[in-house]
Amino acid sequence: MSADTDPTEAIPQVTAEMIAKAAVQPAASPTAEPTPAPIPVAGAERNKDRPVSEQPGAPDAVLRDQPDGSAFAPAEPYGERHASAGHIAAGHLSSLVQIPTVSSWDPQGLDHEAFARHRAALAAFYPRVHALQSEPAGDHGLLYRWPGRGRQDVLHPFPVVLVAHQDVAPVQVAAWPDDPFSGEIRNGAVHGRGTLDDKGGLVAVLDAVETLLGDGFVPERDVWLFFGADEETAGGSAEIAVRRLYELGVRPWLVLDEGGGVVTDAFPGVDRQAAMVGVAEKGLLGVNLCTTGVGGHATTPGGRSATARLARAVTRVSRSRSAARINPPTVEMLERIAPSAAGGKGLGLRLATRLASGPFRKLAAWMLANGGPEASALVRTTVAVTELEGSAGANSAASSARARLDVRVALGETVDRTVARLRRDVRDKRVELEVVERSEPSEVSPTDSQQFALIGEAIGASYPDAVVVPCVLPAATDARTFTPITDHVYRFSPFALSRAQRQSIHGVGEHLSVDSLGRGVHFYREVLRKIPG
Repeated sequence: MSADTDPTEAIPQVTAEMIAKAAVQPAASPTAEPTPAPIPVAGAERNKDRPVSEQPGAPDAVLRDQPDGSAFAPAEPYGERHASAGHIAAGHLSSLVQIPTVSSWDPQGLDHEAFARHRAALAAFYPRVHALQSEPAGDHGLLYRWPGRGRQDVLHPFPVVLVAHQDVAPVQVAAWPDDPFSGEIRNGAVHGRGTLDDKGGLVAVLDAVETLLGDGFVPERDVWLFFGADEETAGGSAEIAVRRLYELGVRPWLVLDEGGGVVTDAFPGVDRQAAMVGVAEKGLLGVNLCTTGVGGHATTPGGRSATARLARAVTRVSRSRSAARINPPTVEMLERIAPSAAGGKGLGLRLATRLASGPFRKLAAWMLANGGPEASALVRTTVAVTELEGSAGANSAASSARARLDVRVALGETVDRTVARLRRDVRDKRVELEVVERSEPSEVSPTDSQQFALIGEAIGASYPDAVVVPCVLPAATDARTFTPITDHVYRFSPFALSRAQRQSIHGVGEHLSVDSLGRGVHFYREVLRKIPG
């Protein structure tokens, strides 16, 4: 394909027609679509209504010796055929971005019709996947089972679970230079809300599974696909999916969700690509700061209005910084990436690496904490003020005011200790702290495991020059919900992401290159091809 070729021209006509139809048509009625086979439940009711407790670990897989000496199936290098598949995937992504599946904390504000259209588009684009055994997970979440080698009616007790989500973050339309839901393909990239978070990942998984099904491929063990619909809010559909797997008596051998990407500008002095695989994620804490005042006409304001009191509290919280602490995954991340650091710019990174595992680890943490927002988020709890509410009128003094704090709790900290520190920072008994969302930092998944090695092998096939490093994900994902039923939860988005792209997530100008999408499809194909028995 020449460089001058429009990516949309690579899409077969039948697919283009399906894209156009799915983007504008409402969901088909249940009788109009083929009914997927139900998931078998024989012997699964024994766990019904029991709490999802910590499960015993899944056993190691049986690794077969390969001709090249590898423990996994030989890699298929990324080539022109995979790039062409990426152009087809870009057409799918373009269409899905045009369907605004915006998440909402208010159930009344959720556009159920948009999610129905989105579900219909998935069924049109991926008929083989849609024919798999499946069931809903909540209102719009989707759970599929792809049976591995063995009996179709017997569940593999230790399957692989691939996770992505359909919902996208809300948009400030006025801040976007173009339509945030255009899905336009230009300059070699798909543009619009959700391309990176997380419809790009959703498409990469689905195109990989659909094409492997078309090839007649059967995985060594069961593969489950979970596509949440409320990851940006409560993540309730993920909890339903985990409950369902628990009821079915399965213990995932591997869970792989969105997470770190392939970056080239995250470490000073490192010019090669780094594939950031999340082995843990920070805790999530949502807090409302609330205060009240006299209110009334703005011409006669009181001495300490509700908004003034709240502003002082917000200022105090924003100026405060939690202690920086280096954690084991970050130490290993530094040890893996430091050999690639060169020159004067890499000197600080190499120095921090030497200090990180010794008696001067506090100094290493301090160096990272002062290395910019991304580095700082690795070693400390962060607080962002995301919402402010005051008076309903421009000439009315507020009788109440509220600020929302989005807090990401560092590994080694707890939610309760973080709330206590916020109270000390506010230093005002008339400002109420209301905890509206909370989850502790996750457990750390091992890097000396077959599962981490499998992910590394698949990364090598798609990004052969990348060094694979573990990291702590600062964001919260649906992956954290799976930790009670598996010890091997990893978070990786198989896309090359610039700093600007990373900052566009939940921001402005979100886009994903067609080349990265093609490599992402190839990554998931390699994961599925290499799953050991």
